[in-house]
Amino acid sequence: MLSAVLFDLDGTLLDTLRDLRDALNFALNACSLPSRSLEETRAFVGNGIPKLIERGVPAGASAELRARVQAAFMPYYAEHCRDHTRPYDGVGALLRDLKKRGIRVGVVSNKAEPAVKALCEAYFPGLIDAAAGGRPDVPKKPAPDAVLRALRELGVRAEETVYVGDSEVDVETAENAGLRLFAVGWGFRTPGQLFAAGAREAYMTADSLASALMNA
Repeated sequence: MLSAVLFDLDGTLLDTLRDLRDALNFALNACSLPSRSLEETRAFVGNGIPKLIERGVPAGASAELRARVQAAFMPYYAEHCRDHTRPYDGVGALLRDLKKRGIRVGVVSNKAEPAVKALCEAYFPGLIDAAAGGRPDVPKKPAPDAVLRALRELGVRAEETVYVGDSEVDVETAENAGLRLFAVGWGFRTPGQLFAAGAREAYMTADSLASALMNA
């Protein structure tokens, strides 16, 4: 019986891509580096901010330069992370329906934990029972550590929980944590990319995902 659903955040619940692109370009330009397009940024996200910076700077950039770019990125993104960010269509209704059915809801993200909690409270107030983000003492996804921490906080077992995400990282995370994956194709990766990574389904609307979850 389904007791809980864990969601990735960026690309699954929230469309954060424009704000991430804008913050990346602000930081790159501040260090006299060329800008990146929206589609380039889409390919860079999924493994946390340090990886976004590493992929966004020119090939061969030094660790010192990457650190400078990240130092410019962090305060800008903190101030502008809600300029264009919006929930995907139907996501709010899906979360409300899960709560009405007594199903616990968690978020597990590689984004820094304070930002994860702030975004969940801003866009989904009262709907998220546990929010686990990136912390220096916890390995990032696809390591299962943050997922296991969320399960403990929710008081549920892996066998009664499913994981919802939109990227190759999420496919691997679910496998590493022993959770069944429900992949969504509306986010930062195409269904083809998700299938190539090992996903068995890719739901294209919140309504279709809701129907699948109700039968999980």
